[in-house]
Amino acid sequence: MDMDWIWKSALLVIAGMVLLRISGRKSISQMSVATTVIMISIGTTIVQPIANDHLWKAIGSAAVFIVSLIIIEYLQLKYDWIERALSGRSKVIIENGQLNINTLRSVRMSVDQVEMMLRQQGVSNIKDVKTATLEPNGQIGYELMRHAKPITIGELERILGLESKGNMDSGDLFQEVINNDHVSSIDPTLQ
Repeated sequence: MDMDWIWKSALLVIAGMVLLRISGRKSISQMSVATTVIMISIGTTIVQPIANDHLWKAIGSAAVFIVSLIIIEYLQLKYDWIERALSGRSKVIIENGQLNINTLRSVRMSVDQVEMMLRQQGVSNIKDVKTATLEPNGQIGYELMRHAKPITIGELERILGLESKGNMDSGDLFQEVINNDHVSSIDPTLQ
């Protein structure tokens, strides 16, 4: 019985991950038409050597891909260096209202792309951004400067000297998850 397809599948998973890692940090929604076509082509090319032989080999290959994915995700959770190697780390692209041009070049992202992503999150001025990072999933995370942060209801009540009603300690929410006690905290009658 020919078991070559197992090693070919595993090798193709590794080759596919390396190629996708080299391709950059953009999520599917951020890919251009050309990038999307290339990614689909890579996927098709990776599967072709195995899928054309027999149906059971194609199914077996898909299973190897899934098992490989599960193993890789487990290893990423267990070992930080594997996660760093496969997913990368967040990159600081704005510091104290200033774009980090060197980082933008290294991640192949234009100023216009950064501005578009910030506008989509309701940020209208780069100078209002204390720190922005390009996350491994291709999204931008940011913290606003103190003068640009919106005021919360709690802060407004404190400023006006009003007492906050129904103030829930944020630790309670996490304690519910840790204790797996969601139902009883929402409605005691559901116990």
